[in-house]
Amino acid sequence: MPMTRHTTDQLTDGLFICLGVLSAAFGLKGLLLPSHFIDGGVTGVCLLLVRILGWPLPVLLIVVNLPFLLLARVVIGRNFAVKTAVAIGLLAVAVGVIDFPFLTEDRLLVSIFGGFFIGVGIGLSMRGGSVLDGTEVLAIFLSRKVGAKVSDWVIMINVVIFIVAALVLSVEQALYSLLTYIVASKALDFIIDGVEEYTGVTIISKDNIAIRKALIERLGCGVTIYRGQGGYGYTGRKEEDHDILYAVITRLEIRKLTLLVQDIDPRAFITMNSISDVHGGMIKRRPLAED
Repeated sequence: MPMTRHTTDQLTDGLFICLGVLSAAFGLKGLLLPSHFIDGGVTGVCLLLVRILGWPLPVLLIVVNLPFLLLARVVIGRNFAVKTAVAIGLLAVAVGVIDFPFLTEDRLLVSIFGGFFIGVGIGLSMRGGSVLDGTEVLAIFLSRKVGAKVSDWVIMINVVIFIVAALVLSVEQALYSLLTYIVASKALDFIIDGVEEYTGVTIISKDNIAIRKALIERLGCGVTIYRGQGGYGYTGRKEEDHDILYAVITRLEIRKLTLLVQDIDPRAFITMNSISDVHGGMIKRRPLAED
């Protein structure tokens, strides 16, 4: 019996998440942990607590991320929260069980490649519809409740982490850890094709009414409608007038929107462009509808 498209998508997401977990686990246990370096975000907090409390990293990865999983359920949706919980659980298991080889004692190489493997791991997990670090979930929540850009909140959170690292560890280790965070951020941006915090999506489809209803009811986002006229499309003739849909979403919602539109109209024309920030309007009416 052939697999359905939904099953194939779930298997693809699972593959991305597993590869992401292995990459991040190698960066953490094989490079950063033996050299006592940290990363930014929640992962950095866990590594810092390993030095302060002496607790096992797998335990801290689950305990520290638990509040962010609950927050993700409210901010993003249940499906995202469940995938993220599975990804973080697998990461904790991989760090605790897999015996990664010790590659180098060179601190610069550890800092650079530790950040690289962690960034790649987080990026792959995001391609699979989850994250391995709750920092962005917290930043999105604070941006909506307090104001300021999501990127500003991410920077402020990490500044606090690295200041604490400088006080608890040393300034030198904090600087190496900052380099790790920068490399991880660049690797993450590369894996997800440079997608910013917000993404503007334009959708052209003959089933625009059904897609508009799905975006509002299932994705919970606002939709702007433009009136347009088709030119020379795949039908090879001039199309009649139709509505063009435009929505602004976060990068964590891109895959859900793409699958939603393709389920309704596999031939829908979708374009996306990065947006550094938005003001006013209705970016999200409510948390994502349950899958």
